[in-house]
Amino acid sequence: MNVKKNLRMETINKVIGPLLFIASLYLLPHGVFDTFQSRAAIGTVLWMAYWWITEALDYAVTAFLPIIVNALFNLVDMKDVIANYASETILLLLGASILTVSWEIVGLDKRVACAFLSIVGTSLTTQILFWFLLSTALSTILPNAVVTATITPIAVSMLRYLGIEKVSESEPASIILMSIAWGAGIGGLASPLGGAMNLVVVNYIQELTGQEYMYMDWVIKFAPIMLVLIISNCLYLIWIKPKHEGLEGSKEYFVKVRKEMGKMSKEEIVCLTIFVIATVLAFTRNLYASVLPDSEFEELVLECSLIKRHQPRYNILLKDSKGEPILRWKPVQGKVYWSLMYIFAGGLAVGTLLTKTGADVCIGNYVSQMGLTGGFVTVLVIITVTIILSDVTSNTATAAVAIPIVISVMNGIGVDPIPYVFVATIGVNLSYIMPTSVRSVPVGYGLKPSYMFKKGLLLTLIVIALMSVSAWFLLQNGWFAL
Repeated sequence: MNVKKNLRMETINKVIGPLLFIASLYLLPHGVFDTFQSRAAIGTVLWMAYWWITEALDYAVTAFLPIIVNALFNLVDMKDVIANYASETILLLLGASILTVSWEIVGLDKRVACAFLSIVGTSLTTQILFWFLLSTALSTILPNAVVTATITPIAVSMLRYLGIEKVSESEPASIILMSIAWGAGIGGLASPLGGAMNLVVVNYIQELTGQEYMYMDWVIKFAPIMLVLIISNCLYLIWIKPKHEGLEGSKEYFVKVRKEMGKMSKEEIVCLTIFVIATVLAFTRNLYASVLPDSEFEELVLECSLIKRHQPRYNILLKDSKGEPILRWKPVQGKVYWSLMYIFAGGLAVGTLLTKTGADVCIGNYVSQMGLTGGFVTVLVIITVTIILSDVTSNTATAAVAIPIVISVMNGIGVDPIPYVFVATIGVNLSYIMPTSVRSVPVGYGLKPSYMFKKGLLLTLIVIALMSVSAWFLLQNGWFAL
């Protein structure tokens, strides 16, 4: 009986998705979304979101909806849509996935997992806080996509070592991976180096002031906001964690196991070395970007150096202790998280539809016509709209659209726009509920989008309220003024 009911529900969910698309074409206000293309873009967002949340189809299959919709209705140049499925970030994720597969094949994953467990322990609260704060700290100065792609596989290796093979079936595992994505998301707000979206903001501030903007001023201005975000997110994660479900084993046990493992094998050393080199190259790309082509190919070069069809006669480092190649393509391709790349790309692609069709600008124009006066309601609207936009498209795209609109609105009512640019920056860096951007990484490793949506929706409402009040308080006290 339950099987029939589930099948019926799946069918209903599959039908509702395209119905939301059709409804968007006819029911969205034509005066706001004045073109078919913009309404279709919004409809695609709703369709994808519904299917991801309800699991009507496999997440990776749903990720190709932007291509299908664009092929049917020719909304934008198809090249712009397809380019998202082979972007630099996708190559980065592929490289990170292959490199961590090498860990599994040579047994390095168990060693790393045991090392983390012997240091952090198995307390679920400690684990959640550790991974959240680690990803937050790293994302303050490094691209959050790189941080998430690097940390998530390590956490998954640890969970597998504890006997949790499927993240989707374990709430503790789901919360740990979700905490990584959320931490990486908010970490970027702490400094201009946290992502391209912040550099967009810096550029507009410099245009408004006519002088160079000092990065330290950014750190100081957002320090109170970061404090509120870190505390509230940590408390929320601890609050939603399962009360009677935790991780197996003890810190003392894993300390003992780690000692019993003995020295690292040659294969483990090689794989760890290449992982470290690739990670450092990805993190320090700005130091050599002028020398090498503008891509993340260095990751692929390094991991492909491990994958040989024939014996590597001239490179002894790539041989295992038996003189065989460390990795071969056939076992590797079966272990790579291909769905991870597709889900991430799908989020990028639907963002392209929003920006290229002008749907995001339509939203911004509508907001600008709401009669905002610069008071608390203005702050609330800016925070809410930017957070929602960041959930359905990239943070950078949101910044590119939202910041000039905020400047225009504030200039129109005779208010200094710079403090409100900082307010918009808060929302640009925050998003919790949709499997887009860095949040697609844990989804690719097994986290259910429905679970993320369920747990992230309440946090989104809490954060909107907290950030609106905090930003308004800081505005009133002249904190965001230059």
